[in-house]
Amino acid sequence: MSGSDPETASALPPDNHTHTQFSWDAENGSMEASCQRALDLGLPSIAFTEHVDLTPWVVPGDPVEGFGRFSVHVHDGVVHAPEVDVESNFEEIDRCRSKFADLRILSGLEIGEPHWFPEKTTELLASGPFERVLGSLHSMSIDGQSRLIDEWFRTDRVEGEAERDAVRAYLSEAISLIEADGNWEVFAHIDYLTRQIERVGRQHDPSGFEEEYRETLRALARSGRVLEINTRLQLHPLILEWWAEVGGGAVSFGSDAHEGAKVAGGFQDAMALAEAAGFRRQPDPLDFWRRS
Repeated sequence: MSGSDPETASALPPDNHTHTQFSWDAENGSMEASCQRALDLGLPSIAFTEHVDLTPWVVPGDPVEGFGRFSVHVHDGVVHAPEVDVESNFEEIDRCRSKFADLRILSGLEIGEPHWFPEKTTELLASGPFERVLGSLHSMSIDGQSRLIDEWFRTDRVEGEAERDAVRAYLSEAISLIEADGNWEVFAHIDYLTRQIERVGRQHDPSGFEEEYRETLRALARSGRVLEINTRLQLHPLILEWWAEVGGGAVSFGSDAHEGAKVAGGFQDAMALAEAAGFRRQPDPLDFWRRS
């Protein structure tokens, strides 16, 4: 690949959050294409963190409106996301490791709401040598029903005070996730809910929720886990500043790419944000960026 590619302006960190054909919502995913993109960009490593979504999501109303192209997974108003084919996944990882010998390829999972399913999560993690495990929060309990946050914001038109309550509830539930026992290392997209706000054309100002963010970040720092800078939507710099101030030790970069062309997308801007908050690359290029 030509050195004119904007993402090759300086050495990029590992992409620790990507999805392939083994994630149920990555219809254009390709592990081989993602490896080729990572190699072309000169990434030190790429982690394939396939989706594990155990929460059954309720989809009120029209499933096509609420769940779009993935409405095929809605049955009787409830979504049960397909399970990861662990055996086939590892077979493809082995094949790609042979084909791309100069690229470090990590096996992994992104587990949604692992604290709600501790036994299933433990069983799944015991089924293979997963090297990069993310904990994430894609769901919330709304009126006693588990809802996928994307679908909830899209169909219920959440705004105003309901939106502000949602942000507080999300960060509170994130603390529950963090403080529960769980064998995961990186907290993915702390801004998962707030990026839904951005998607409908409104701005989210984290300064209005500073103490809630700080409380969540303090819990994450106490746990010894790592904060992800997810580049599907750039993380607000205030959150990184607060992460450093509460004692957060490291950040991980994740494109959340669901297709090969988007691997490491937005990493240059994310690197600048991390450096501004005091996080630096380490001698080991495979390491997380840590506070200097």
